[in-house]
Amino acid sequence: MEKVMGLASEKGVVIFSKSSCCLCYAVKILFREIGVDPLVHEIDQDPEGREMETALARLGCNDAPVPAVFIGGKLMGSTNEVMSLHLSGSLIPMLKPYQN
Repeated sequence: MEKVMGLASEKGVVIFSKSSCCLCYAVKILFREIGVDPLVHEIDQDPEGREMETALARLGCNDAPVPAVFIGGKLMGSTNEVMSLHLSGSLIPMLKPYQN
């Protein structure tokens, strides 16, 4: 849990992902199109990936542990939550401080 929270606050926008996950890919593309270069942690390429996945589930990523999106060190959620924020117009204002 400590490792996940430490990594989640390394940069303004952090995404925990799996390299083979199509939903993770879609979320990463969304952020890049908005003009944000997120810090991406591919947990399937990390020796502690299983522990990180468990920690993400404990933090509230119950449906799917990835993608797990953190903005300003706060867990925003997975694909459904991020897309809901985007469709409601709430995501871009949150990302303003982190846009290129």
